Amino acid sequence: MAEWATLANVPAFLLVFIRITAFFATLPLFSYRTIPAQYKVGFSFFLALILYISIEPPQFSIDEIFFMLMLKEAITGLFIGLLAYIAITAVQVAGGFIDFQMGFAIANVVDPQTGAQSPLIGQYLYTVTLLFILVTDGHHLMIDGIFYSYEAIEIDQFLQLQEESWIEFVIYTFNEMFISAFLMALPLVGCLFLVDVALGIIARTVPQLNVFVVGLPLKIFVALAVLTIVMGFYVLLIEEIFDLVLETMRGFIDVLGRS
Repeated sequence: MAEWATLANVPAFLLVFIRITAFFATLPLFSYRTIPAQYKVGFSFFLALILYISIEPPQFSIDEIFFMLMLKEAITGLFIGLLAYIAITAVQVAGGFIDFQMGFAIANVVDPQTGAQSPLIGQYLYTVTLLFILVTDGHHLMIDGIFYSYEAIEIDQFLQLQEESWIEFVIYTFNEMFISAFLMALPLVGCLFLVDVALGIIARTVPQLNVFVVGLPLKIFVALAVLTIVMGFYVLLIEEIFDLVLETMRGFIDVLGRS
């Protein structure tokens, strides 16, 4: 039997397993309910086993300190995955801006991954984003984030959450998310704004024309045409958003490790 495969090492392995399981509970692409729970637990178990052998954590005794470390590991994994999810939701926020201008805001669809309602264009762009992550092996880079977390936040290190640096980083992430969403929605929202201006001028010059009947299909046609033209621009922005996800994970781990 290997040296690490003893009952004395079970508490340390349990701490590693808790952080990885909590990480996958909120991480984009891995946390979706379309993935069976037994697969998530099994994948977390084998990944925790590999990570446990790699980092060789110290042995722990089961006492009140151990239970506090269990809570710390769960919070660490949840926070890192959740912040990555917040960064990637910029795509759906941008889709919400576009749908509101197109008139699709009332026609939300249910996201099969999360079970929540999402805008039509936002769900389309979000699907493209997930495919981009898979094609570029981005899911491997996100998994690498949990390995890096043990370099900054050791398994026996407590988090000093009374520090304000992690709160400032979360606010910064929200700010970057909304800026990215605004940049993604800007081409279509700008074109649809010009269409609204043109329809307003037509309504004033030709009162006999019912612009409400003409405006909705016209805005949908213009939005889809512009979306086809600027799709290459969106792929570049999706790449920037994925870079933001990785930077957010790595930066938040560093902030928690310094606190």
